[in-house]
Amino acid sequence: MYIPKHFEQNDHKKSIAFMQAYNFAVVVSIKENIPIATHLPFIIEERNKDLVLIAHLSRANEQWKTFAGQDVLVIFSEPHAYISPSLYERQQNVPTWNYVAVHAYGKVSIINEPEKEIELLEKMMVAFDAAYLEQWKTLDPGYKENLRKGIVAFEIIVHDLQGKEKLSQNKTQSERVNIAHHLEETGDQLKIALAKLMKE
Repeated sequence: MYIPKHFEQNDHKKSIAFMQAYNFAVVVSIKENIPIATHLPFIIEERNKDLVLIAHLSRANEQWKTFAGQDVLVIFSEPHAYISPSLYERQQNVPTWNYVAVHAYGKVSIINEPEKEIELLEKMMVAFDAAYLEQWKTLDPGYKENLRKGIVAFEIIVHDLQGKEKLSQNKTQSERVNIAHHLEETGDQLKIALAKLMKE
C-alpha cells in the first residue's frame, strides 16, 4: 500500500482495534497471475505474539484452492469521504478523499478437522449473532453436518500489517476542524465516524 509518511499508522494495537471494528474485509489471492477476491467477515484474534484472522467461505468458491503456498492480502477499510477544496483556507487546492485502511498479509492454514470447523462456525456466531447460538444447538445434527461440508474454514497468520490514516494530517489545524465539522453536519453515519477518527 502506498503510504506517504504523514499518513502512516504504525500503532499495532490501534490497527487491530480498527480491524475488529470494521471486520467485513476483502481477502485477495492470485489465480493464474490474476488477482481474485472475496468479501468476508473476519474474527481477529491475538494469540501470544501472533495476529490471527479467522473466516470461512463457501466450498463452491474456488478461491480457497489458491491459498496453498502463497501469501494472501486482507484489506480492512470503511470510514471514507470526499473532501472538497472549498473546505480549505487557500483556493488553490485539489479535491481528495479521506479514509482509513489496514492491509494484512499472511499465510493461510485451511482447517480440515470437522470439530474445529464447527468450533469456528460457533465462534463466528458468538461474535456476530450470539442470540442465534441457542437455536443452533437445537438444529438437526445432519443439517449442521451438511452446512459444515459446504464451507472451507481457514486461519491467516499475519506477518505484515500496514496501516494508513489519510485524515488531513497535512492540512492546518483550522482546516482539519472545518473538515470534521462539515462531515458531522452531513448526518451520514459513515462520515460522522470519519470525523470522529479525525478528532482522535
